[in-house]
Amino acid sequence: MSQKSTLELIQARRPRWALDPEVYNSDTVYQDDLRHIWYASWIFAGHTFELKKPGSYLTLQIGDCPVVVVRDSDGEIRAYHNACQHRGHRICTQERGNAARLVCPYHRWTYDYKGQLVFAPNMGEGFNTQDFSLRPVHVGVTSSYIYVCVADQAPDFSAFARDVEPFIAPHQPEKMKVAHMTTAVEQGNWKLVFENNRECYHCDSNHPELLRSYQENNAVAGLDGDEDPELQAFLERCEQAGLPSRLVIDADGQYRMTRIPLSHGASSYTMDGLPAVKNHRLDDSGLDNIGALLYFHYPNTWNHWMGDHAVSFQMLPLDKNRTQLVTKWLVPEDAVEGVDYDLQHLTHVWEMTNAQDAALVGECQIGTQSPGYRPGPYSEIEENGVCQFVDWYCQTMQRKLEGLIAVA
Repeated sequence: MSQKSTLELIQARRPRWALDPEVYNSDTVYQDDLRHIWYASWIFAGHTFELKKPGSYLTLQIGDCPVVVVRDSDGEIRAYHNACQHRGHRICTQERGNAARLVCPYHRWTYDYKGQLVFAPNMGEGFNTQDFSLRPVHVGVTSSYIYVCVADQAPDFSAFARDVEPFIAPHQPEKMKVAHMTTAVEQGNWKLVFENNRECYHCDSNHPELLRSYQENNAVAGLDGDEDPELQAFLERCEQAGLPSRLVIDADGQYRMTRIPLSHGASSYTMDGLPAVKNHRLDDSGLDNIGALLYFHYPNTWNHWMGDHAVSFQMLPLDKNRTQLVTKWLVPEDAVEGVDYDLQHLTHVWEMTNAQDAALVGECQIGTQSPGYRPGPYSEIEENGVCQFVDWYCQTMQRKLEGLIAVA
């Protein structure tokens, strides 16, 4: 029996049903995902406040593409393919750091922050350093978020930046710092990780800590918000206080932003519902409780901004059934650990939730490999968000793959 192509697998999907298991387990599909989504999209890399000084850098791996992001001497954020133009050794081998120059550890080829080769020992006469600059990677920056794109031609960034900035700006994002960061590897395909994030159908039986403050709201999926008077009153209060809150969604469904109230009177993702950070506010709205601003951008980030702190998530595929998840807890830059916040109080809810989600994703990966598994329908009540993600994925891949056929 011949193996179906990625396009055939996607075209065979029934509306509002889960994907064929081969979409998670096929090497061919994974390579198509890298080519048409990960190498062609804007990918969240980190925050500008992580790169305070010239020479500060961070690295990430997008499929087969190692990337280094650095702040140059003029304060500009730049990004390059993290591969020396001599023999291919990664120039920056650490996750992050500070560098007087970008120096390849292999043979000391040295680059400045603008990617120019400035030193290459013992290369002989006639060697021209100007011929061996680092290959640049596209950079988009908005509201402290650094996005990169490894495509030769990057898609438009301005529409997303224009939409997201009014939501994040009132939280003073440039005056933040990373209070805590975790890196975990989930044993599942990247799509399973995002699918799990996009629904709370599983929350009652798996996330007791999160449900002390979070409540599922169909408005996040763009449904039923107008019919909820309590939600509308909350959104109106926030908007009147200068906090854009009503749902904004990309025409193609790739990103969206909206604010939601938290449950049980909670004002933050903590076990007691109280702010994790004292004596500091991210906003000057004057409201005691501004709920949580939720924003995501496919394929690799979701984010929560409250009145006291924020949490950003970065997802990167390691292979077809392993995904790296980096979680960062963000607090005001002048907040002091042990004085203004307790780290365990700040991080416990999402530490537990991440671990629970990782276990769920791993079990789904195992189950989709079973010859006895057949995809089922999505709940029309609880799984509109995950359906929207899968719709976006299928529509994006179908458009790209059919485009290749048309060109051929």
